[in-house]
Amino acid sequence: MNLLIVTACPSGMVTSVLCARLLEAAALRLGWTTRVEVHDPRAIGSPLTEEDIAVADLVVVVKTGELALDRFAGKRLLQSTPADALQDPQRFLEEAAARAEPFQPGAAAPAAASGAQPRLVAVTACPTGVAHTFMAAEALQQAARQLGYALQVETRGSVGARNLLDEAAIAAADVVLLATDIEVDTSRFAGKKIYRCGTGVALKQPHQTLRRALEEALPQVGVGPAAAATPGKAVRSGPYKHLLTGVSYMLPMVVAGGLLIALSFVFGIEAFKEEGSLAAALMRIGGDTAFKLMVPVLAGYIAYSIADRPGLAPGMIGGLLAGELGTGFIGGIAAGFLAGYCSHALGRWLRLPASLESLKPILLIPLLSSLFTGLVMIYVVGAPVAGMLAGLTDFLNGMGSTNAVLLGLLLGGMMCIDLGGPVNKAAYAFSVGLLASQSYAPMAATMAAGMVPPLGMAIASLLARYKFAQAERQAGKAAGILGLCFISEGAIPFAAKDPLRVIPASVAGGALTGALSMFFGCKLMAPHGGLFVLLIPNAINHALLYLLAIVAGSLLTGGLYAVLKRGEVAEVAAATEQPGPAAGGQPAERPSGRHA
Repeated sequence: MNLLIVTACPSGMVTSVLCARLLEAAALRLGWTTRVEVHDPRAIGSPLTEEDIAVADLVVVVKTGELALDRFAGKRLLQSTPADALQDPQRFLEEAAARAEPFQPGAAAPAAASGAQPRLVAVTACPTGVAHTFMAAEALQQAARQLGYALQVETRGSVGARNLLDEAAIAAADVVLLATDIEVDTSRFAGKKIYRCGTGVALKQPHQTLRRALEEALPQVGVGPAAAATPGKAVRSGPYKHLLTGVSYMLPMVVAGGLLIALSFVFGIEAFKEEGSLAAALMRIGGDTAFKLMVPVLAGYIAYSIADRPGLAPGMIGGLLAGELGTGFIGGIAAGFLAGYCSHALGRWLRLPASLESLKPILLIPLLSSLFTGLVMIYVVGAPVAGMLAGLTDFLNGMGSTNAVLLGLLLGGMMCIDLGGPVNKAAYAFSVGLLASQSYAPMAATMAAGMVPPLGMAIASLLARYKFAQAERQAGKAAGILGLCFISEGAIPFAAKDPLRVIPASVAGGALTGALSMFFGCKLMAPHGGLFVLLIPNAINHALLYLLAIVAGSLLTGGLYAVLKRGEVAEVAAATEQPGPAAGGQPAERPSGRHA
């Protein structure tokens, strides 16, 4: 049999060539004669001649976009996608030979093989890269197995990227699902259909997320972190997501700097003032270096999220200026957005001759955007923001017990209301930003309150064991461990099943813990780590009172939920005791616990 193979994939030469070579090898195993034509954005390939087409018995077209096929009029032709072709190339060719029909220009393309298994690839990423990233990945994988979908998930957590998607997996995928709360580079998905959502949505509604991804994904336009087309119902990129991207890259600086400062205090609170001492060296590394990088990294990666690489340098320059001008993290946020949107506008609207276009990202955009951002920071933003930050810092350092308790109530409640969602992240980002201004009390209240929901669920599953199913009791044990690590998401399985009781109980306990932490004057040097931070000397002051605040809030949450929760037996009875006639027209009897 004379076979013509035509591949045309907008994602580029890799996908096109991969499909062509695998199909060609499969055809050779079948003893067929082949000719191959490969299309890609740079028109690389061997065009088929009129003679090739004339003698062809079968034409197989593997494509993901539009392609003119009029030249194949009257030839037996089958159109399909890389996902079908790459799954089993030899079987695909055999089915193509059986199903191909004479091609008529203008006729609708034959449908792909019915019942083919949907293939997806996904990327999960959250600002801290500790909990939501991996829990969302696991939820999606479990849902995919139940739905019969093929799914490969790449996680981008605090330890870096794991289970990396290779080119073959991307090429074979029908849809790319980006379950991310921060921006990720999407250039490798060029030409693929992409669906975006947050990790929280993927974690709580994995089945619906996978179905929506297949139904609503749109082809990517352009390249870069924010280039993917986004359907109306998906999560759109915006200021909040750009801010969380900056915070996620800033966190390692905060953790390392804060703990190094705490270690310097082991030798005495003022031991770092002695030149040449180890305490002085630790303070220099943590306070004078790591903390100085916090704001530039925050600003730089906010700009990167908006404008890709051309925004990175202007953002960092603006962030460094923010630190020098005394505007702190608020100025850094302003610098990041200024640099990002300026770089994005220049990249979009600055027109140059084709021969000079390559100068834009490496010369003109960084130069002009840095100039604009720097001048605005110095002459417009600097003085008022510095004054505002100084006022905020003075208020936090000098506030009385009443104001401290109110702030603790607010931060504690925010940490527990959506368990890692936008409100939780807003409170956390605010507290982390204040570390750069040496305001450590809000961070202590925030982390303590964030531990309460999972610890409370663990306590409730112990206090009212008879109300929890065996699986829930096991989940309670896991939640307790996650709570000790400051992973609020440990309570999500409970909140997803019973939100009207879990959320109020969690907010009550979190608010109490936050208020007590502020009232006790607890100060935390590191933004993460849970109770294990207590193992580092001087990472937190008033350690026993801090533990008391956490225990009090956790007991309140656990006790409240233990009282409010309906038992499994009551829930089953409520669901089964529906009025209606039984067989023979008699009223249905309530279960008696006895069997006939």
